[in-house]
Amino acid sequence: MSVRAVFCSAVIFLSLPAQAETPAQWIELGARVHGAFGAFIPFGIRIGLDAKERIKAEPRGLVVTYYTGAKAPCPCIADGVMLATNASPGQGTLLISSEKAPPGMLAIIVVRNRKTGEGLRYTVADDWLPKVIEWNKTLDPAERFDAAMKAQGLFEVAPAAAP
Repeated sequence: MSVRAVFCSAVIFLSLPAQAETPAQWIELGARVHGAFGAFIPFGIRIGLDAKERIKAEPRGLVVTYYTGAKAPCPCIADGVMLATNASPGQGTLLISSEKAPPGMLAIIVVRNRKTGEGLRYTVADDWLPKVIEWNKTLDPAERFDAAMKAQGLFEVAPAAAP
């Protein structure tokens, strides 16, 4: 294989959006990007995958605005959403708002189609914080991933108001 062919193959491979297919791959990617794999990362992955499925945008076609709640320790959920949607601050497609989520909300995530503006508003209630703290203390990363992906009532979703 020529040097040019190898170079072109590498460029094509590296330009593909990050995609994890198994729980182990999501955990590895989440830990590498975030620095650890707490239960908030799979919350974000689940929300991001749900948004991708519902909105059906092209790769890198989603814009995410994240609002952190007052009780949230950090916007960790945003890292999971970023991984699942391929949105990023560097592309201008992931914004952590300086505006806080309303009381009672751990996070609000608005995901929009870049081209059409169609959007969804995801809300995660503060009620999840004690459960996440427990999961982080008692479960290993694979168990956290599984618990978050199966959790009933993890979020509410509604159409987002027009921008």
